[in-house]
Amino acid sequence: MDSDGHPFFQNANATNLSSEGATFSGISHPLKAGDVIGVQYAEKKVRCKIIWVINSGVERQIEAGIEILAGQKSPWQELTKQEKSEGELSKNKRRWTRHKIWFPLEIGFEDARRTHMQTNATDIGGRGCYVETLLPLPMGTKVKITFWMDDEKIQTSGAVRASDGGVGMGIEFTQLDDHVQERLQKHVEKLDAGLQRAAKSATTADS
Repeated sequence: MDSDGHPFFQNANATNLSSEGATFSGISHPLKAGDVIGVQYAEKKVRCKIIWVINSGVERQIEAGIEILAGQKSPWQELTKQEKSEGELSKNKRRWTRHKIWFPLEIGFEDARRTHMQTNATDIGGRGCYVETLLPLPMGTKVKITFWMDDEKIQTSGAVRASDGGVGMGIEFTQLDDHVQERLQKHVEKLDAGLQRAAKSATTADS
């Protein structure tokens, strides 16, 4: 059933496959977050919930992130075992060192109708970050990133460069000035160093 209450059946393209969900594209029927749809791959069927939707307004151009309902088995389990992580392949291409810290940020979209995502990067550097999520956005998705450095609010455009189904997504900051990149790099280095000192102090106190 689509969001208008009409039954439909059509073929779609699936990417970012994981045991928890996938990204579908090439859909021509209206969908909205929260809808539950049936999905069939080969002879296997499963029920899924729509998590997010991107509608370009062009027929057969709807993309949607779906999550397999609890208690049901992924119909494409064998395929997910064969996939290589795009995030792992891209690690050697980074210009800035990433730091594994919990860094709050907001992910927005060019389409103002879409709900912004309040989340945390799990590692971040001057050029980009990685956000852990079971249902990452498709590669190439344009986003708006907002975060704080001390008392200063920073906003920049970004693009999803790695999308690992069931794991997360790598986002490149595409319009962050060089001096702001350097400030952000120093900021996260300072935060990381502070966390390591705190962890070391706690370990010493426990012993």
